[in-house]
Amino acid sequence: MARRIGILGGSFNPAHRGHLDISQKALRRLDLDQVWWMVSPQNPLKPVAGMAPFAERLAAARRMARDPRIKVTDIEQRLGSRHTAESLRLIRQRFPDCSFVWLMGADNLTQIDHWRDWQQIFHLVPIAVFARPSYSFGALAAKAARRFARYRLKEGAGRRLATSTPPAWLFVHGRLNSISATEIRRRRSGSRTATTTKG
Repeated sequence: MARRIGILGGSFNPAHRGHLDISQKALRRLDLDQVWWMVSPQNPLKPVAGMAPFAERLAAARRMARDPRIKVTDIEQRLGSRHTAESLRLIRQRFPDCSFVWLMGADNLTQIDHWRDWQQIFHLVPIAVFARPSYSFGALAAKAARRFARYRLKEGAGRRLATSTPPAWLFVHGRLNSISATEIRRRRSGSRTATTTKG
């Protein structure tokens, strides 16, 4: 039987409890064997300024993962790809014996139409979108959700998502984690400023 693997991609700048919560929820609700955290060398839609070094983000993600079923990987860097659609095509070629699901928060569904070849992502692998505070309603009305509305599965179909023929996606509701990498960086920056001011 093919391994069922969820892929959670991103900058992980830094990895945080929200990533862990989504991953553990995906393992449970989608009946996955593993979740791979695909740490991006550099998200083309995010500025280089403020981005921690790749090795530092990778190491921090491995410390945060905490679950033996979560694998933190540098595969995107090793593949030499910078865009999700390209990465997923190469991963499917490299691991033909696995069934993959792309995992993302509702905030990404609102802006995935800005990603290169974004419609191909829906045709490459099934997708699970996880609720996030203040984004969920907007996400379900977003361009991508409308474009692929007829391929949306009921949430109760989560356990068969990994073996569904794409395009296939579903929205996963549940307890919402409001933490974000942006907020963590802002707090850290504030703490450093306060320490420096104290002298």
